[in-house]
Amino acid sequence: MTVMALETMQELESYINKYQEGILALADQIWEIAETRFEEYQSVETLIAYLKGQGFEVEVGIAGMATAFVAKYGSTGPVIGILGEYDALSGLSQKEGTPIQEAIIEGANGHGCGHNLLGTAGIAAALALKEWIDAGKVQGQIYYYGCPAEEGGSGKTFMVREGAFADVDIALTWHPHSFASVFNYSSLANYQVYFEFEGIASHAANSPELGRSALDAVELMNVGVNYLREHVPSNVRLHYAITNTGGMSPNVVQAHAEVLYLIRGKNIKEVEEIYQRVVKIAEGAALMTETKVKVKFDKACSNYLPNDTINQLLYKNLQAVGLPTYTEPELVYAQQMKQTLTGNEVQAAKNEVLSIAGTQSINTIEEQPFLNMVIPYGKSDKTMAGSTDVADVSWVVPTAQFFTPCFVFGTPLHTWQLVSQGKTSIAHKGLLYAAKVMALTAFDLLQQPELIKQAKQEHAIETKGSYINPIPTHVKPNMNK
Repeated sequence: MTVMALETMQELESYINKYQEGILALADQIWEIAETRFEEYQSVETLIAYLKGQGFEVEVGIAGMATAFVAKYGSTGPVIGILGEYDALSGLSQKEGTPIQEAIIEGANGHGCGHNLLGTAGIAAALALKEWIDAGKVQGQIYYYGCPAEEGGSGKTFMVREGAFADVDIALTWHPHSFASVFNYSSLANYQVYFEFEGIASHAANSPELGRSALDAVELMNVGVNYLREHVPSNVRLHYAITNTGGMSPNVVQAHAEVLYLIRGKNIKEVEEIYQRVVKIAEGAALMTETKVKVKFDKACSNYLPNDTINQLLYKNLQAVGLPTYTEPELVYAQQMKQTLTGNEVQAAKNEVLSIAGTQSINTIEEQPFLNMVIPYGKSDKTMAGSTDVADVSWVVPTAQFFTPCFVFGTPLHTWQLVSQGKTSIAHKGLLYAAKVMALTAFDLLQQPELIKQAKQEHAIETKGSYINPIPTHVKPNMNK
């Protein structure tokens, strides 16, 4: 490491240490609040109060969403956008720091995807950059974006549609996970759509011939879509939930029923093709039951575009900052949590690591609570089975993201185990690791503007100006579901 690089690392450590206590307290507050999509009012109020206290100018309610905001610092130079999230998941309430499944409040919300860590690490990175700007070490602007409703709402896709990222040169983000790596693959695009069926109520025994069952229509639609599964590409995913069964009385023919579909494919074109077939099935179910169907488009997001230029920088900094180390009590707790995971869950994590590594060789994956390595980086043409609204940002701005270990290796996302670990010192160490990597990467980009130019050139070649936002202009963020 050069003298200049060593000095930069020392400065970074001092800056993060300066804000560490406040940032970790903020992450724990967001964990406790645990608000779901488009309802993150208290979470946003807490984050904004902190950012204003640190000298950021904050604009609230951007892109037509009360819980979306942007906090800005700096007046000249390239704009680095840092994406933050803070939404939780319903039904995942869980006590902290215990290897036993036990809700705080049954049925309440919980941070099952680590977004309490995700958003606050971004603030820590922004504060470190602010220190460098104030010291005259770099010239640039920081835009920290508060992004609502990643879980089931595609908040960032609405923000992109409304031009929220128009001034940004580079966007950076991360995601809590159980290992350290660059996010080097694409994601699935998706549509989320409600199908509402309207029939005619009647007495199910006395006059069944007078009724037209909306619930029958929902069930027939689901059967039809299930038969469709055999005739779509293998990467396509079709999920549904019956959100309205029409009531609790079996002796009443249900006049209203509703089903929500989430349709995923490799890109928007493929999703649109599958969506049109699903609509035909819904219309067929309505025809068979003599009911009416109303299609209500809820949200969508595109497939993610990795940026190799920024990814290489992230990988270098993941290695330069270095993995967290753990105390004996942390290792004891981690072993206890590891015992709650199934062999299949741990194997799924191993498979993901091998997929990320691509052609890079990984001979062994240790059977310890934590994976003691940064996953080797290589460009990849693979696609993960999930989706993210970061994808739409990646179509309009060169974007990169990465993972750091915040949980025991193999801990699946959206589980009580993850919620339990999300307020522990183990999760805090992953948060601080991520903050340092983001801050250092932004620092490098501002010091080497040729890298920003290179990332933009790569982005232009990849997108070819072909982006169309997948959410129709008439669709508004659905804050009632």
